Amino acid sequence: MTVLQQLRRRTNATALVTGVLAMGAIAVIGCAKGKEGSQASGDSGTASTGGGATSGQKPFVIAMIAKASTNPVFLSARKGAEFAADSLSKVYNRPIKIDWRTPPQEDGQIQAQRVAEAVNDGVDAILIAVSDAGKVTGAINDAVARGVPVMTFDSDAPQSKRFSFYGGDSHEIGAQTMDELAKVMHGKGNVAILGGNQNAPNLQQRVQGAKDAAAKYPGLKVIGAFYHVEIPQEAAAEVVRVTNANPQINGWCFIGGWPLWTRTLLTQIDTTKVKVVSVDALPAELDYLDRGLVPVLLAQPTYIWGTTSVGIIVDHVMQKKDVPAFVKMPLIRVTKDSLGVWARQLKAWGFDDVDQRYLAMK
Repeated sequence: MTVLQQLRRRTNATALVTGVLAMGAIAVIGCAKGKEGSQASGDSGTASTGGGATSGQKPFVIAMIAKASTNPVFLSARKGAEFAADSLSKVYNRPIKIDWRTPPQEDGQIQAQRVAEAVNDGVDAILIAVSDAGKVTGAINDAVARGVPVMTFDSDAPQSKRFSFYGGDSHEIGAQTMDELAKVMHGKGNVAILGGNQNAPNLQQRVQGAKDAAAKYPGLKVIGAFYHVEIPQEAAAEVVRVTNANPQINGWCFIGGWPLWTRTLLTQIDTTKVKVVSVDALPAELDYLDRGLVPVLLAQPTYIWGTTSVGIIVDHVMQKKDVPAFVKMPLIRVTKDSLGVWARQLKAWGFDDVDQRYLAMK
């Protein structure tokens, strides 16, 4: 059984995840076709969390450095990474471990320090979602120079010596989000863009993609892009502040779902006047979809950030295979009509806070 088949079985996958796995290049994990020729040499270090041991070999350790350990999308990616590590440990008869080194909040300088620490501790590979490419690129290059391969996910450091990036086409994600908002607004109105961390390269590209898409609609006017610390309360407060200061706004393009992880906007935004389209579709956001403030969510399959990335690392580092420099992640369009299916997918991916009402929907 391939790891792709194992992932489908063990996650109780629905048609949604099957499609994502097929399109999102999770088939790279198809390196796990059997055990022959599967053992690989290489130094390894100690790991704090991860896959199960299956032999007396030293673990293959992947240091995972996401943007923020308080951000649920990265906790989901961690679960996916640990699942893939466990699955591949059994396939290759060598323990694969995920060493979680994510800072509590976004800080590119701390990420750079954690990269250096991971190298000093003897990890076999590093997987990182870059908060600030300017601060992290040097650390990535130093790691590679010292023999530790680095892969990025979600947010890239394109000028670095990382060997592969798994994530969405950021410009395309921003454009797709704005296109969905334009449909909801019938191509007319005043819109604002919520941009998250202004230093994150992927978010800069999403904002530009949203602006470029808006330019296709003569009736749409973008009043500005607004940035904030990527903490849900901070993001929601920024949306409320900007909306109150600009009452002409009748549409928001969220290139990340940060404000929807709180319930603030359910009472602070007039749903009869303002519509939102957002990236992400996590459990906390589903109330917004159900109540109509957000007609469309564009879900990132965050769990698969982890499964796919670990598979690519194992292919490239353990199995010495060539892998693409960019593996594209598709988005999943979620509406109220598909709310039940999506809720059950989140539950299958390990989210334990999915409202039972949505799980029970057809």
